[in-house]
Amino acid sequence: MKVNKRSIGAFGAIAAVSALALAGCASGGDANTGDDTESAGEITVWVDADRASVLEDAAADFTEDTGVDVKLVQKEFGEIRDQFVQQVPTGEGPDIAVGAHDWLGVLVTNGVVAPVELGDGAADYEKVAIDAWSYEGQIYGVPYAIENIGLLRNTDLAPEAPTSYDDMIAKGQAAGTEYAFLVGLDPEAADPYHLYPFQTSFGAPVFGTNADGSYNPDDLQIGNAGGQAFASWLAAQGATGTGVLNTNINGDLARENFVAGKSPFFLTGPWNVPAAEEAGINLAVDPIPSAGGQAAQPFAGVQGFFLSSESENKLAATEFLVNYIGSEEVQTALYEVGGRTPALTAAYEAAVAGDPITAGFGAVGAEAVPMPSIPEMGAVWEFWGVTETAIINGAGDPVELWNKMASDIQGAIE
Repeated sequence: MKVNKRSIGAFGAIAAVSALALAGCASGGDANTGDDTESAGEITVWVDADRASVLEDAAADFTEDTGVDVKLVQKEFGEIRDQFVQQVPTGEGPDIAVGAHDWLGVLVTNGVVAPVELGDGAADYEKVAIDAWSYEGQIYGVPYAIENIGLLRNTDLAPEAPTSYDDMIAKGQAAGTEYAFLVGLDPEAADPYHLYPFQTSFGAPVFGTNADGSYNPDDLQIGNAGGQAFASWLAAQGATGTGVLNTNINGDLARENFVAGKSPFFLTGPWNVPAAEEAGINLAVDPIPSAGGQAAQPFAGVQGFFLSSESENKLAATEFLVNYIGSEEVQTALYEVGGRTPALTAAYEAAVAGDPITAGFGAVGAEAVPMPSIPEMGAVWEFWGVTETAIINGAGDPVELWNKMASDIQGAIE
């Protein structure tokens, strides 16, 4: 793959990158080998195994064009954030790392990431991707993939998309399968991520937003009247005799039952599509049906690459980020290996045009909201899922349980 790099605009010509790289050095030692030597004209990138093969090609092109070496260090994705926070202040971290947008609150407050100047190029990305990687008015990464859930439908069992939650349940019951509808939950912490679209359909977001669309941590909305209505609805869905929501059916069991043809509907993400396709199920991806009358908006998770605040070769690192990782070729290649909708609009449109499943998730994602990356979200996760489990399992008055949860969250934030 030869990268047809984007115009570097304000970042200067490639010759400038090459010249400045000779005078600077990367900050990145390899934490796995203990090698903390610094070499002129090198940048270090932490990447997980799934993305490494794509970046190898992009790195080779970058080195050929600029003379700057790119050192790729493979890391477990789930370990990158904490290691980055620990190592960057010591000068041992990388110049660039892959990660998720909801890490931003931790990364920014710890001062370990630098803004990425996309300039007019920000308009080349899907809006939800740029919104997700923005924090306090600045963009802190180059996004490459948008991930959200949608409603998988077995078209042989349900030929038409549901128009509402109640319509979905009616169609599921009419199909005569064991389950009218499936979603993976948890016996201890339910799954607020998967249930959030139904919550938003009652007009109960977690936080209110500022004029620029960013989340306002001082405006906790989860306990509003819509949230109370959602809690009552949640209790009804778990009630004996209805049993649509079952905390004993986790994600793996939900997938197994859907793949076995035991339900026409499965609320999930693109990660479960391969199993269904391998089973020969004819699939469609539908909008998530509303339970409360308003739009059912799922969270969008956006993955990207971010820049170390301690990088000693920021010009070269930014060039690699913006014009190589941000190229249509690389964004498309990352989509092909990961199956997640591309963040760059040109790559997104090509992916959507070529695959109806991607198009379905993309349509749902267009209405999604970024998962909050503000530090206060940690207090929400602490109480949210356990309360939903208690409500579904009938462990008390749903509104009282929900109000207590909102009060506990507010107290933890304060």
